[in-house]
Amino acid sequence: MPDLKLFNSLTREIETFQPVHPGEARVYTCGPTVYNYPHIGNMRAYVFADILGRTLSYKGYNLTHIINITDVGHLTDDADAGEDKMEKMAAEKAQSIWDIAKHYTEAYWADVKALNIREPAKWSVATDYIDEMIAFAEGIADKHCYELESGLYFDVSTVEDYGRLARAQTEEGESRIGDVEGKRNAADFAIWRKTPPGEKRQMEWDSPWGKGAPGWHLECSVMGEKLLGFPFDIHTGGIDHREIHHPNEIAQNQAFCGCGGLDVATHSGAKIWMHNNFLVERSGKMSKSSGEFLRLQLLIDKGFHPLAYRMMCLQAHYRSELEFSWEGLEAALTRLKRMVMAVEKLREASPREGGDLHQDGERPPPARELTHPKFRPAFDKFDAAIGDDLNTPIALTALEDALATKKVDLAIKRAVVEKMDAVLGLDLFGLSREDLRIRPKTAEITEAEIEDALARRKAARAEKDFATSDAIRDELAAKGVEVMDGDPLGWEWKLG
Repeated sequence: MPDLKLFNSLTREIETFQPVHPGEARVYTCGPTVYNYPHIGNMRAYVFADILGRTLSYKGYNLTHIINITDVGHLTDDADAGEDKMEKMAAEKAQSIWDIAKHYTEAYWADVKALNIREPAKWSVATDYIDEMIAFAEGIADKHCYELESGLYFDVSTVEDYGRLARAQTEEGESRIGDVEGKRNAADFAIWRKTPPGEKRQMEWDSPWGKGAPGWHLECSVMGEKLLGFPFDIHTGGIDHREIHHPNEIAQNQAFCGCGGLDVATHSGAKIWMHNNFLVERSGKMSKSSGEFLRLQLLIDKGFHPLAYRMMCLQAHYRSELEFSWEGLEAALTRLKRMVMAVEKLREASPREGGDLHQDGERPPPARELTHPKFRPAFDKFDAAIGDDLNTPIALTALEDALATKKVDLAIKRAVVEKMDAVLGLDLFGLSREDLRIRPKTAEITEAEIEDALARRKAARAEKDFATSDAIRDELAAKGVEVMDGDPLGWEWKLG
């Protein structure tokens, strides 16, 4: 297979993936802070990380993927100022912070499952690593940190090339760091935050610097090193992490390893840093402070299958901004429907038409599947696209080319499509057209009632009783059912 080329945010260059450990791929993804439900922009980061992991598996690497769960340490403005997000939500809800973390972690996991995102090797929970965080901080404190009344702070002037990932020197990336009295440098950040005198937090621990809690950036350095070892292969996250969180994480990693400047990428703790771009939504409902913000569950409640959103993500390159609209989501759903229709025919026909390739119930060997002359152009296109910095928009067209290929052994065709779908994760063989119908949660008519009405309408049309046919159509329209006569997909109806 051709090489896998990936864009490294640290070097701002496309690089050929060369694993630290031959045959292995070790990946760390910054996970959610579980103080609220994730919005669909948050979930784009995990669809991207999932495509990366699936691609590494497809390329033959033994993948170890870690995603962390932040249940302590993340402040409300991401920059060492404000309240702890978890403590704040627990106070607002008048609940235990542990219950808050459990509820929103499970909600995040439900979204992960709904989007067909593979489970990582481990979900690493920040509060499981407090002792390791304290030990890590003790190891770097003498050379790289100083203590203030509010906590232990990292002096960014003690490491080379601070902020290179964010291009802080030229893009003023440090301007978002909070202003704390006594800091030596504007960009210095908290390693350990002391509990203020007279206060008690729900989450606090004893440390050499007093009772308190770790800073947000510390957890990822500690869990990355503990679970994957420095340097590991790839660190991923949303582009917002590129400006503060990841530069601070890198500085901690340099301090821990005693590493020099970032001209050597592995001094950062990872060989490659990758970031997905923002999901843009013009109405302002991407903000969790807006009340009814755009959760995956809202899309589901409006009748959209969650994999329509996955399709929407794949239609844009992960490094490009993606604009969300309901019209765009419906277009992505239509594209997914077309693929499912093609696969329905394939699923029905392939067991009967596989010939000698299905002896003993075995699938054709991969070499025969993927080098078959009928599929070689589509597969080569797919392989080149996914290997070119995860170019999923082109990979999708290659999948459609394979689905459109005619007059071929359907067992081989199915094997090719499954191979491509294993990377894209659309679960084409697990979906049916019924799964993809738009049916809002608020609908008052059942699918059985719709199907019964459509059967009566079909019988009336067969008898040329168009008055009855029209009456049934009007009856359904009054209940929000759009009968899709002439729909090229043959989808029959949808609920508006």
